[in-house]
Amino acid sequence: MENTKQEQPNNPLHGVKLSDIVEYLVDYYGWEQLHSRIQINCFYSNPSVKSSLKFLRRTPWAREKVEQLYLEKMKKQSK
Repeated sequence: MENTKQEQPNNPLHGVKLSDIVEYLVDYYGWEQLHSRIQINCFYSNPSVKSSLKFLRRTPWAREKVEQLYLEKMKKQSK
């Protein structure tokens, strides 16, 4: 079996769990700031990591926005 890193060498999210992304963003921004940056109800109305993950796994456009915010934050942090 080949190394999975070689299968997706240009995917910066490869190997990063969605739960880790959400937990990182919540720790960094908090629920209120996160909702102001990405206006989805799961970050506003009774927010939790569990309910957010459930929503994000079923909603590709929202997941894409969360992943994009994470990538932007990581890019700024590495400078």
